[in-house]
Formats: sequence, structure tokens, C-alpha cells
Amino acid sequence: MPVTGLEPYDDQNIFARILRGEIPNKTVYEDECALAFHDISPQASVHVLVIPKGPYVSSVDFAARASDSEIAGFWRAVGKVAAALGLETEGYRLLSNHGLNAGQEVPHFHVHVFGGGPLGRMISANH
Repeated sequence: MPVTGLEPYDDQNIFARILRGEIPNKTVYEDECALAFHDISPQASVHVLVIPKGPYVSSVDFAARASDSEIAGFWRAVGKVAAALGLETEGYRLLSNHGLNAGQEVPHFHVHVFGGGPLGRMISANH
């Protein structure tokens, strides 16, 4: 179900269930602040999701409620994932969607890491 606004955190969303170990994933990286795993429906040669371990709906929610150490740890994890996947040389894209117009499907803040080849335009010219 698409996310429509800043809704309360749903602890039954798929990422919350992955964090609790109820749903398996192909882990790329994990530490105390973040979990990174391969997307089950990749949109590029490399498509990894990085999620904070706390219950945050969006980047605004994350920035407002996460501790400084959670925020720093999360963004360090994003960088470690890009480096571990060997994306630094050829380049990569980070993307985070929020809300219905952006196509957010899971109400848990997350960043997509795309790479592995040319990624094309950032957005469609048909806006």
C-alpha cells in the first residue's frame, strides 16, 4: 500500500518484519544503526536498500526524531555499502521516496543505492 503522508509508524510493515528476522533478506551490510539488503525487485544491476533500525516513516521523521548518532551511523552505513559494492569508481545514485506522489511503498524511511552501469535520467521529462 503506498504511503500517503506522514502516517504513524506501522510496525507490521515489511521492513520492520525484516528487522525482526521474520522475513529473510540478502544482507549486504549490518551494524547497530542500519541494515542493507538487496531489493527483491531490482531496478538496476545493483539495487540495495539501506534502512535505519529505528521506526522512522520518512527522512523528515528520521531527521526530527533520530539521535545524532543514529543519523551519523545511518549515513556512514550508506557510504560503506556503496564502497563495499565497488560503486565509487563508476558512480551510483541514492534515492529516497516519501509519500504517494513519490511512489513510496513501504512506510519505513529507506535509501535505495543504485549502480552497476548507466542509470539514465534522474526523473522523467514528463512532469
